[in-house]
Amino acid sequence: MRLPSPPLPLPLSPPLSCIGSFRLASAALLSPLLLLALPAAAADKPNIILILADDLGYGDLGCFGQRHIQTPRIDRLAADGMRLTQFYAGSTVCAPSRCVLMTGLHTGHCYIRGNAKYNLRPEDVTLAEVLNSAGYATGLVGKWGLGHEGSAGVPTRQGFDEFFGYLDQHHAHNYYPAFLMRGEEREELKNVVPGEGDFGSGVATRKIEYSPDLLQREALAFIDRHRAEPFFLYFAPTLPHANNEGGKNGMEVPDLGQYAGQDFPDPQKRLAAMIGRLDDALGKIMAKLKEHGLDENTLVLFSSDNGPHREGGNDPTFFDSSGPLRGIKRDLYEGGIRVPTIARWPGKIRAGSTSDYAGWFPDVLPTLAEVAGATPPTNLDGVSFLPTLLGAQQKDRPPYLYWEFYEGGSAQAVRLGKWKAIRRPLGGERIELFDLSQDLAEERDVAAANPEVVARLKAAMDESHVESPLWKVKK
Repeated sequence: MRLPSPPLPLPLSPPLSCIGSFRLASAALLSPLLLLALPAAAADKPNIILILADDLGYGDLGCFGQRHIQTPRIDRLAADGMRLTQFYAGSTVCAPSRCVLMTGLHTGHCYIRGNAKYNLRPEDVTLAEVLNSAGYATGLVGKWGLGHEGSAGVPTRQGFDEFFGYLDQHHAHNYYPAFLMRGEEREELKNVVPGEGDFGSGVATRKIEYSPDLLQREALAFIDRHRAEPFFLYFAPTLPHANNEGGKNGMEVPDLGQYAGQDFPDPQKRLAAMIGRLDDALGKIMAKLKEHGLDENTLVLFSSDNGPHREGGNDPTFFDSSGPLRGIKRDLYEGGIRVPTIARWPGKIRAGSTSDYAGWFPDVLPTLAEVAGATPPTNLDGVSFLPTLLGAQQKDRPPYLYWEFYEGGSAQAVRLGKWKAIRRPLGGERIELFDLSQDLAEERDVAAANPEVVARLKAAMDESHVESPLWKVKK
């Protein structure tokens, strides 16, 4: 079932607080991997805020075509900055996508290539380490998914001075958890979650503290604390992911706000209200920057970790959450990996601009390193797209974009110019080919008519996949 008519804007609530630990123990840990550029004077360095929504679809925002869910503050961000209409996540699910974002390595090279209980290693160099070494105060508020308690993969051992939120992605399903992590310690909350297990997932029977409100409050407090120095805030709220443990009642939100009276199924009212809360959180962050006179000297980059989900009772077709794209979360079709992306930096990024630069999460680390005046590791799969953001010619581009995925029998995908190829299973014989310039919805497989293109993209898949002892195709 799809939708007829649109509604109006949604109010929202406040949130809590954080203190971290570790400002990159020693540059020697990184030395061969991370060379530092001579930093500009601290006062000249822009602040950087990276906002990553969770399972937000390409078509879920007003500025990307959504007609029924109101996102006025995110739409304002786009009006004040640039929409990147061909930008891709690192994967089609959470953990690998975030690993790609943090390390600049695609899923054929990075350590965490799927949703599993693995942890980043000491030798993995993250975006936070690069920026921290360039003199930035670094904070993560929200969902991490790349390291568990006591491991080398926790944020405060991966370059973040401060962390408040969820370490484990299954814990992050629960919007009313019994605890959140502050640094490397558990901070107890007033919610009651029976049978939560080691990682804290489950469904609360006593729902008092809603985690997105606590995360929002913490993000604002981080800006307050670091307003006098260059800072990097990675704000990764869990909205609008479902609490999968809640079954068809997994779209957890305290109230339906302006959508209470709408003629939508209950899960869709809840999705809309969750996206409204995400919009409100962004609005409060922008207001906080303005309050401190920082909004002119802050680059804000907004995106999503993958496409929309069909979990917790949500129907991604109801609001056309994938927009004109085929597929959703867990697909390597465009709807699973192309994500709504916005960049705002007054005086640098032209307001109201749009770019069709075909970029992806591996580009984020080198781009933000260039903004910060740091030199990133040399083995990255992405390039800096700062020229695109500044309206200059983008001379440096990745040779192609690549993904691999291990669920559902496994798959690989490559994008090269207008061509997009998908192979299932990974390493298999059958390859679909689509011309995205003529067929954005990936409805017409033109592989048979273009054998040379298929051969070229197959070769790209073969060279991009590096064997990992952790990630094997299930026969």
